[in-house]
Amino acid sequence: MTKIVVFGAGGKAGRAIVAEAASRGHEVVAVVRDTTRYADLAGSGVEVVAGDVTDQSQVAALVKGAGAVVNAVAPGAGDNMATFFTAAAGSLVNAVAETGGGRLVAIGLSAYLDAAPGVRVMDTPGFPAQFQDFAKAHAAALDVLREAPATVEWSVVVPAMEFDPEGERTGAYRAGDTGMLADADGASRISYRDFAIAVLDEAEQGAHPRTHFAVAY
Repeated sequence: MTKIVVFGAGGKAGRAIVAEAASRGHEVVAVVRDTTRYADLAGSGVEVVAGDVTDQSQVAALVKGAGAVVNAVAPGAGDNMATFFTAAAGSLVNAVAETGGGRLVAIGLSAYLDAAPGVRVMDTPGFPAQFQDFAKAHAAALDVLREAPATVEWSVVVPAMEFDPEGERTGAYRAGDTGMLADADGASRISYRDFAIAVLDEAEQGAHPRTHFAVAY
């Protein structure tokens, strides 16, 4: 059994990751902003705690002794999106470096996968303008990880473009590289439950150290 700390445990991806980690017998610390809103997360092997992912001292206390740390956070209503993702990534990197808090696995964004060699999806002409700021903020957090000390082992698992919250857990997925993954019909998709399998596999095995990679069906 390994202690796995999941930040952003109350979100769709976070919930799926907590459930997958618990089903594998890990000791799960589910970190949320307000424990009263997410009491239903608590269960066998799962402890729900309050924490601010941008507060390095809080993060360090939570990740000490962890085998893996998962970053599944998203900005809330009062957060500055332009700085939230980088602040969270920086706090986690520094806390893991300080405490030896295990492998750091973050949830990425399909917008910064490659549509073609050297060309990110977010840089293509058809990318929606209304999503540019969000994509840039997410990509900036990836840059923070790239600058992490060599002692920090990190990975970013990037979900397919169609991320299905209602999809079943089939137990199957494909792992690629930094390019967009699509099936034979050209669709790039995965369910949250199967994505959680990929995240836990990476947390346990660390097959993609210090890089980001796509997962899809």
